[in-house]
Amino acid sequence: MSTPVTTETVVVLTTVGSAAEAATLARTLVDERLAACVNVLPEMASWYRWEGAVHEGQERLLVIKTTRRLLEPLQTRVHALHPYDLPEFLVLPVSGGSSAYLQWIVESCRAPESAG
Repeated sequence: MSTPVTTETVVVLTTVGSAAEAATLARTLVDERLAACVNVLPEMASWYRWEGAVHEGQERLLVIKTTRRLLEPLQTRVHALHPYDLPEFLVLPVSGGSSAYLQWIVESCRAPESAG
């Protein structure tokens, strides 16, 4: 059964060139509550076309769990922090999953309630 939480949740993919760049980006996105969780996959080989030539490099994939409402600020922040001229920013819809886990993502991406 689909719930509003299910349709709110998305996964965003981006790649960076080093472990240090991945750690900085992941930590910042979670600290700023733009993501509930960021997984950093180990180094992988990448082949891509850039500026008219085929290149090969080593990258790390970041799997970012967030909500649709945060996509614009997340993309702005990723672009501001990212070392690439044209960072990967692919949004994958989540069509289902554990409702408790999906709810955790939504709650983790909310600004804390102000005390007062």
